[in-house]
Amino acid sequence: MIFRPLLGAFGVGGPSVETVLASAHCRPGEVLSGEVRIQGGERDAFIDQVVLSLLTEVEVEHDDHEGVTGLEFHRGAITGGFAVGAGQFHVIPFQLPVPWELPITEVYGRHLDGMVMGVRTEVEVAGQLDKGDLDPISVGPLPSQQRVLDAFAELGFIFKSADLEHGQIAGLHQELPFYQEIEFHVPAQYSGHINEVELTFVADPHGLAVVLEADKRGDLFSPGGDVLGRFHVSHEQALYTAWEHEITTWLQAVIGHLSGGHAAYGHPGDHGHGGYVEGHGGHGGHGGGRSGPGWAGVAAGAAAGFVAGAVVNEMLDDDSEEDEGEDGQGDVYQGIAETAYQAAYQAAVENAIEEAVEEAYQDAYADAYEAAYEEATEYFEDED
Repeated sequence: MIFRPLLGAFGVGGPSVETVLASAHCRPGEVLSGEVRIQGGERDAFIDQVVLSLLTEVEVEHDDHEGVTGLEFHRGAITGGFAVGAGQFHVIPFQLPVPWELPITEVYGRHLDGMVMGVRTEVEVAGQLDKGDLDPISVGPLPSQQRVLDAFAELGFIFKSADLEHGQIAGLHQELPFYQEIEFHVPAQYSGHINEVELTFVADPHGLAVVLEADKRGDLFSPGGDVLGRFHVSHEQALYTAWEHEITTWLQAVIGHLSGGHAAYGHPGDHGHGGYVEGHGGHGGHGGGRSGPGWAGVAAGAAAGFVAGAVVNEMLDDDSEEDEGEDGQGDVYQGIAETAYQAAYQAAVENAIEEAVEEAYQDAYADAYEAAYEEATEYFEDED
């Protein structure tokens, strides 16, 4: 960014400002460093404060219409009031912490189509803000997020597009007023059942929520719809989780769910919260239509990790887009209970069939043995 005159606040001949980032690349939870340089103008000036803000573009819905709007979602003052003499050069170093929920704009060195992110410098004079231009930044994934993305690439998913949806995901704590959806074309083996899969990360200092959303295909017998899956892990656990297995098992559960069946997988343990499959649970609207580059399928091999539990529940009503609270927990527990009942019922049926077959076999064997014995007895009696 070159020096920009503060015309709005001072008019012609006033100070000029320039923002220089030490690096335009960062990751969620890190710090953007740089300095704001102010060049004094033809006369002395007093600046109340300098503010840095993060801006992006978010999809919003209004009266059944979708649109894109600019949104400031993070800001902070880097200095209080100070005087700038005529012709004086003033430098303000800064370190701006960025949110852990900061959306990803770059993966494998490629920009994600549909993502816009930048820093804007505002200079306040006498209560009047002079807003500067946007300095673009790129945001790469955390190592824990990269591990999940590697699994998607390894499984053959192809990147489609990315966008930010205004709103929040029911059942998850979020600091920002939006969430990111990274959309993928599914591998060929799932294309007959699922249109696409959307991936959302919600990170904090302690861990990572991974939210998957499958857009199912409709047919003559059932309408299309969305099915969610969620996984909660620490950042360290995410590095050693066999995500290829987790995602594949989730997709198989989704297909079983779409076919009207119930399924469960996973084992209990102390490795964090397990994943599960559920109906649409407040994952907002859908962006789409903007094509993007393909992703290379080179990823690190999966290390042994925990197997997240999954429960296939009945599709939730659209009203569940509101905060689920205790009702949402009750739905999950009810789904678990229903799945356990189905599993116990299935096991009882299988045991009953096995016992019936065994009993029939023993009866048939006994009858055949008795008949053969009587026939042999009659034969030898005739011989005598």
